[in-house]
Amino acid sequence: MNKLIGVVATTIISAGLSFSALADKVTLKFHTMVPMPANSNAKFVKPWADKVKKESNGEIITEMYPSMQLGGKPPQLVDQAREGVVDIVWTVAGYTPGRFPRLSVFELPFMPTSAKITAQAVQEFVETAGAEDLKDYKILAVHVHAPGMIHTKKTLIKSVSDFKGLKLRGPTRSATSLLKKLGATPVGMPIPKVAPSLSKGVITGMVVPWEIMPSFKLQELTKSHTNVAGNRGLYTTPFLFVMNKAKYDSLSPAHKKGYR
Repeated sequence: MNKLIGVVATTIISAGLSFSALADKVTLKFHTMVPMPANSNAKFVKPWADKVKKESNGEIITEMYPSMQLGGKPPQLVDQAREGVVDIVWTVAGYTPGRFPRLSVFELPFMPTSAKITAQAVQEFVETAGAEDLKDYKILAVHVHAPGMIHTKKTLIKSVSDFKGLKLRGPTRSATSLLKKLGATPVGMPIPKVAPSLSKGVITGMVVPWEIMPSFKLQELTKSHTNVAGNRGLYTTPFLFVMNKAKYDSLSPAHKKGYR
């Protein structure tokens, strides 16, 4: 995570922000659907923002708005960034089915290995063969989570037959399609809706990676957890850390010195 912070901080500084001749401060509004204690905020975006502020001598300030504090729903984050409602977002690419067709290849079942290796692959992909998907944004980083696991309120899944009768949350079209083929009833929803849906019995379980569970206390609502053996994970999801292109383009020449 620290290496990723360094890479992204270098991206926004060397690829857009040189501070020796700045006349005005720049304030960036960051918006996301997860709460501030979530790993993506606490261990990635906030340290990144602090690093940018420090290395810009206080000229670049990032205002943090977690948990959809600026309004809208998680699938609308990509439009908020594209349209300039906010400056930067961190979100799930698959929350808007069909919007990023090339990138969706990384959502296919049994594609991911480790999060590190797959994240390196997806970052290279969006800078080359998949660049068309994100042409409307300034890319800061694209990465993935660790291979997803299956978590249920009661039923421990040991075989394909155990999926029958379960209502399981999936984050993307590919994930819900997989769950359906395995015999479950898939329910697509963003991560903020999972906890209340479990509590109300709308779903009986979900597929998510371990790292997101404490942010929404999902470990307190599920008793059974199933991992997939082997060197390929069940699925993963690309995350977008992107900036409004017009905001980036509006930066002064001094900001853009060193851009490559």
